[in-house]
Amino acid sequence: MNVKIASAQYDISFLENWQQYQSKAERWVVEAVEQGAKILLFPEYASMELASLFIARDGVYAVSLSGTGSAGEPVYSSLNKQLAAMQALLDDYLNLFQTLAKKYQCIIQPGTFPVKTDSGAYRNRAYLCMPDGCCDYQDKLMMTRFENEQWLIQKGEQLKCFDSEYGKIAINVCYDSEFPLLARKQVEAGANLILVPSCTDTLAGYHRVKIGCQARALENQCYVVQSVLVGNAPWSEAVDVNIGAAAVYTPVDRGFPDNGILAAGKLNAVQWVFAEVALDACATVRDQGQVFNYRDWPLQYGFIMQS
Repeated sequence: MNVKIASAQYDISFLENWQQYQSKAERWVVEAVEQGAKILLFPEYASMELASLFIARDGVYAVSLSGTGSAGEPVYSSLNKQLAAMQALLDDYLNLFQTLAKKYQCIIQPGTFPVKTDSGAYRNRAYLCMPDGCCDYQDKLMMTRFENEQWLIQKGEQLKCFDSEYGKIAINVCYDSEFPLLARKQVEAGANLILVPSCTDTLAGYHRVKIGCQARALENQCYVVQSVLVGNAPWSEAVDVNIGAAAVYTPVDRGFPDNGILAAGKLNAVQWVFAEVALDACATVRDQGQVFNYRDWPLQYGFIMQS
């Protein structure tokens, strides 16, 4: 089954009000679906622009109705305060993307949102919104040093696959894509498409995720789609610098691009990257390819290291 995918090079904004965010989100979705996209991927921590909306009054966080300016700086410049404040918008955020997915009959992975769990811990959560209004999520499992040591966002506990009309879809959140056993378990569970929302603040970081995505596509003979956050947000310690390019990666074999890159954006540009993928081709290449990366995976466990 063929399906067109849109992967975002999404620019972070300093927002004046919630309505501006709603309008921006819908504008991006409309642009993608007008080009025929049925699966839309936004980047990791795209939601952090919502931190610009809050002000603090007597220890209580409130959404500014007219734009925060310097009044909101104590919130959006604090790693801890912005996380606490954003929980007030989680329901609205989810409702927005569930509504857009249903209205435009597409699957939307809206990036990630730092969610406070019942235990009090924060998790970097990637939701997946379906055309029927249903929604599920994948938590990030492998945390970066910044998340562990400064932001204190904790790792998730479950690895998932999601059923869709196009087959099973998996999500690796940014750094997760650099650990092959995660994707392998998802592919063995039936996923032929892995979505990778990412956020990187250096070229090296971007290339680490890019190389991870390409490696996962190669070894599993599946599609891997990377989205990136772009632009600068000097007001936010969390996402102040954002670098990268979105892309759709494929197996490197007959029937696919020789370099394993089906589509790629221009570095740091604000844009959608589109590609039509043939998910059924994954089974074909695993059965008839020049090499059998997917099938031969278990063979590597049979070797003993000689000293």
